Amino acid sequence: MPSTISLRPPPTTGPLQADFTPPTIDWLSGTWHLTHSTLSMWKSNRNATVNYTIIPAPNVQDAPIKLDDTTSYQPLTSSKFKSIGGIDTARGTDTSVWDWRGKGWLTIATTHWEVLGYGDVPGEAGGPGQWLVTYFTPTRFTNAGISVFSRMKEGNPEAVVREILESLGGIENEAVKKLAGEIFEVLRN
Repeated sequence: MPSTISLRPPPTTGPLQADFTPPTIDWLSGTWHLTHSTLSMWKSNRNATVNYTIIPAPNVQDAPIKLDDTTSYQPLTSSKFKSIGGIDTARGTDTSVWDWRGKGWLTIATTHWEVLGYGDVPGEAGGPGQWLVTYFTPTRFTNAGISVFSRMKEGNPEAVVREILESLGGIENEAVKKLAGEIFEVLRN
């Protein structure tokens, strides 16, 4: 059966994919459950989520699109949650290409992240499910990597995950292909 999931290489590493439509800001906003990643910090943590909240623009016509970005997670050995806060700023009007800057003591940390693909899928309970795949550049504290998200805590259906991973491995970008081979499931319980 041919894959219905199509992912693009990171736009900053090559030519733009002409048939890619960025997600709307409303579609991207809300809570996402991290299900798979290449970032090693997720091997010692669980129940990771990212919440994107639109930051209202001031009354300036050309104000950049911004999101408040809060990542929450639990260490494997603790019941307490930790969080990392930041601000995402879209590159122009493209809501698939973002620059992140940490808040508080993390204001020294910056990264760039891009949407490689996204979509709606039928949920296991018959309701709508959504998936999101992102690529991020290295920071002072982390390597470049790939993350896969789901709106559902239990994650995306197995067939969707399989298609995402196959599509990642087929991207014509050596760095992405290497990362695709390093991806692991993030514990959710």
